[in-house]
Amino acid sequence: MKLTVALLFSLIAAGGLHASEKVLLIRIDGPISPASAEYILSSINKAENEQASALVIEMNTPGGLLESTRRIVQGILTSSVPVIVYVYPPGSRAGSAGAFITLSANIAAMAPGTNIGASHPVGGGVGSDTASVESEKITNDAAAFIRAIAQKRHRNVTWAEDAVRRSISNSDSEALRAGVINLISPNLDSLLKSINGIQVETDTGRVVLKTANARVEFVPMNWRDKFLGVISDPNITYILMMIGIFGIMFELFNPGSILPGVVGAISLIMAFYAFQTLPVNYAGLALILLAVVLFVAEIKIVSHGILAIGGVISMFLGSIMLIRSPFELVSISLTLIITTVLVATVFFLWVVGLGLRAQQRKPATGQEAMVGETGTVMTDMKPGSPGQVTVHGEIWKATSDRELKAGDRVVVDSFENWTLKVKPKY
Repeated sequence: MKLTVALLFSLIAAGGLHASEKVLLIRIDGPISPASAEYILSSINKAENEQASALVIEMNTPGGLLESTRRIVQGILTSSVPVIVYVYPPGSRAGSAGAFITLSANIAAMAPGTNIGASHPVGGGVGSDTASVESEKITNDAAAFIRAIAQKRHRNVTWAEDAVRRSISNSDSEALRAGVINLISPNLDSLLKSINGIQVETDTGRVVLKTANARVEFVPMNWRDKFLGVISDPNITYILMMIGIFGIMFELFNPGSILPGVVGAISLIMAFYAFQTLPVNYAGLALILLAVVLFVAEIKIVSHGILAIGGVISMFLGSIMLIRSPFELVSISLTLIITTVLVATVFFLWVVGLGLRAQQRKPATGQEAMVGETGTVMTDMKPGSPGQVTVHGEIWKATSDRELKAGDRVVVDSFENWTLKVKPKY
């Protein structure tokens, strides 16, 4: 009797544990960025707090930021919950930074028709020698990083280094034969059943995966990470920065417009917030600001177009240099740069020029408007003695340092105490 009761309680307990098993699922579809890093890391924390059986990352990425990749890999390697990276759906890829993340997973899986690799860093630099040295340093660092990951997860170290140094890329079947991934699976259900019972090494020890009948719970990206993901796109950040510069300059040269200044200030603040998450080259930012100075100087100083040409060149070079990443697809579109430079040239030389000319234009009303106007003497005038002149059909009291005759044409030299000081018009 006691044995029967004990067995009954054991079955109930086992059933309760089985019912509580769940797998968290997240999806990465796009470049690896600070937003996707926050998404993955927060999902790992959620999986640990809820004691989930595993976290599955369905991934389709062309690459991304190295710093964000390092954060993700570190989070996966130190997770107490098994992390499964699944390159899915068919036609997807784990390119560049995605290969690092896939190799770091406890279980690496791919769907049929997917590929992985091509992780060679994209070097950058203005001078050829400088670019070569910098590219070599970045490549060596990335190769050491991916070797360490492959060794930690007992994957093909040679393939991992070749993915960085030789930009090799394999299909799902090739990756499986090379020992890069654990298995190929057509869908998530099949994957969870295939890995059930496999023992994996986590940061806190060995864990046996219980995923065959686990409940799958999708974890969406929160609004903050979505917003960060949008503005941290290099093209969006660049557009925000230029809108900010245009808006503030328009407000400065056309005071009282208000809306351009407000929109410009908000856009500029958001751009600088995004700069904190991107590999910004501040020499490029300095060149863009120099371009603004040169455009304004062209409006104020007669340089026969030399300052404007310098501004165009400075803005173009600064825009190309602004965002630099050792991995692909984290850069500003060349088409966007060329379009923006052309718009900026027109904006500063036309719109801002109109504002400056309006400020320098002679007043049309008030006392200042009288200076320089021509009139006719109505009564003979002696030096120091007041007389009368007509200006714009109005009769004014006037004085002059010279003797004037009625009918003489005069020019208003100054205006004081409602009396015009005039001089002969030659």
